[in-house]
Amino acid sequence: MLKKYENLFKNVIRGILVLFLFNYSSIFLLLPVLLFNLDTDKLSGSMQVILSTYLSVVVALILCLIYRKDLKNEWKKFKDNFMYNIDTGFKCWVIGLIIMVVCNLILLTVFKTGGANNENAVQSMIKSLPWLMIIDAGIIAPFNEEIVFRKTLKDVFKNKWLFVVLSFLLFGAVHVVGGATKFTDYLYIIPYGALGGAFALAYYKTDTVFTSMSLHMFHNLLLTLISILA
Repeated sequence: MLKKYENLFKNVIRGILVLFLFNYSSIFLLLPVLLFNLDTDKLSGSMQVILSTYLSVVVALILCLIYRKDLKNEWKKFKDNFMYNIDTGFKCWVIGLIIMVVCNLILLTVFKTGGANNENAVQSMIKSLPWLMIIDAGIIAPFNEEIVFRKTLKDVFKNKWLFVVLSFLLFGAVHVVGGATKFTDYLYIIPYGALGGAFALAYYKTDTVFTSMSLHMFHNLLLTLISILA
């Protein structure tokens, strides 16, 4: 029993540190800004993408260091039951995608919103440097987000639906709150959260973060490529 609470305490502390790291990761931008004497108020679109990718890589490396043992074990689980994991993850993704699309259509038609500010910003970055955004938004960002919003939460909250709901809320909020300027912007927490909840469910069912991570990467790569080719 004591061991159980020791592990929980360790996971809580580790989760708090990881969330803090993710939320304040922009501090790592100080190095390139100072090194290359960059004016952060006058950055070109391409430079913004380069700095964003640099930041994503730094965070990913730190997360790999923190969770290296867990990631090794969960990668083995993912490989050993690959077809089941992919099939389960794909079904969860489809459900989340349908909910996301329906919610977005309602927001666009009923509330006459112009789309989530976060999505508009991403589209602008894709136009600036599409090939690098394939790497950043399509691969590195999903890796980081699955560790932060799925792995850290599942380690602490063992109840299935509590884990899914919290993942829904936090994942939706982090994609919306920072860029929200009016009440209707906050409604986009629902479509973003739907996908986050679906990934959480996939993780819970398969017990390996690489299931949700692979589907998250697939989702982001698909949308990025569609944006580039459109």
